[in-house]
Amino acid sequence: MSSEPAAALAERLRAVRLLILDVDGVLTDGRLLLPAAGPEVKIFHARDGMGLRLMREHGLQVAIISGRHSPVVSQRMAALDIEHVYQGQDDKREAFARLQRDLQVTPAQCAYLGDDVQDLPVMRQVGLPCAVADAHPAVRRQAAWVTTLAGGRGAVRELCDLLLGAQGRLPPELDPRP
Repeated sequence: MSSEPAAALAERLRAVRLLILDVDGVLTDGRLLLPAAGPEVKIFHARDGMGLRLMREHGLQVAIISGRHSPVVSQRMAALDIEHVYQGQDDKREAFARLQRDLQVTPAQCAYLGDDVQDLPVMRQVGLPCAVADAHPAVRRQAAWVTTLAGGRGAVRELCDLLLGAQGRLPPELDPRP
């Protein structure tokens, strides 16, 4: 779902070289399972992981900026070979500035997928701010594009396919159109 004309959205999609994701509420459904003993539990969607692999295989960068720190996130991102992982970020703008410098990308070349108010400062800076379908209303209002799927339910894959398709990088067998 887009909140702007198709031509303007297509231009933004084609410019993206870096996809930045929040974790809780985006890569997961936002629920936290905190057992009395042992590490917290997070559930990730396998299709989101495949979408991130496809992004990397087709030359696009992926980064994570999370307000919380979790060994589970470190483990999942390592399994996906995502090297740009910033956890425990009270001010996500600092990590965004480091990513721009380290990867030599402009804000216009960045997309951000978020779900809650702590994502807004970076969403206001990137060229393509996006929100998951069940994001806070303020986040959906800020988004140029909103997924049809909820966080942790394949929303990341939906955005990955949209980006790859707009850039002519989506393998034909993955085109969701009939």
